[in-house]
Amino acid sequence: MFFWFLALSFVLVALVFDSPALDYRVVMLGSVLPVAELLAGGPWAMHTLLAPLVAMVAVMLATRGRRLARRRWLGLPIGLFLYLVLDGAWLRTELLWWPALGVRVGRGDLPEFKPAPALIALELIGLAVGAWAINRYGLTDRERRRLFCAQGRLDRAQMGANRRRPPRGC
Repeated sequence: MFFWFLALSFVLVALVFDSPALDYRVVMLGSVLPVAELLAGGPWAMHTLLAPLVAMVAVMLATRGRRLARRRWLGLPIGLFLYLVLDGAWLRTELLWWPALGVRVGRGDLPEFKPAPALIALELIGLAVGAWAINRYGLTDRERRRLFCAQGRLDRAQMGANRRRPPRGC
């Protein structure tokens, strides 16, 4: 799964944080980074809560006094956390809470390698959500797309457009 993680992590963070200045590219990177454990033979540290927590602490310590750098790199642990949610890695309790529940890491398939029909369905959902996001955040516009590709940012005018306004007189 690739588009499932990329699109949903982007959309969820954009809708929840509603920040035009966050680097969404770093969020998306964090959401697919744990798939690299396939090369190590199965799920390991990036499929645990330890990885995003260590990443969060590292970002916070490395960016002390540098607000803009912190804003950019906080996307990495956010993406790692989202991976755990979107993948269902949280369903494997011993793996998720490693090393708190023991030092032995279970072997087996990565959680994201489900039966082929499920994989195809999730990828199609990811593509549909990605297409919706491109339209919703105006990424069909050349300048907005350039801002996103170069800086990972969204146009401020596109943020919060669906936010409910309070009734007059309040």
